[in-house]
Amino acid sequence: MAIIINIDVMMAKRKVRSKELAEVIGITEQNLSILKTGKAKAIRVSTLDAICRYLRCQPGDIFEFVEDNSNQKEEHLNLNSKL
Repeated sequence: MAIIINIDVMMAKRKVRSKELAEVIGITEQNLSILKTGKAKAIRVSTLDAICRYLRCQPGDIFEFVEDNSNQKEEHLNLNSKL
C-alpha cells in the first residue's frame, strides 16, 4: 500500500498510550491497533478529527504517501504482454 500511517509516531511524540487515545476518541484498542498497523481499509473523518484534536497534529502528520513501485512493475508487464 502506498499510504503509510504514522499514528504511533505522533503518539510517541505526545507520550500518549494506545489505551488513553482509544478511550478519548471513542474506539476500541483493537481498532486503534488496526489503524496503527496499516491494516485498516478506511478511516472515518470524525475519527481522524478526534485523533488530530487529541494529538494536536495535522492529518499530514499521520498519513504519508510513498510511491509503490510494485504497481508500476505490474502495469509495465501488462503493457508489454499486450505488445
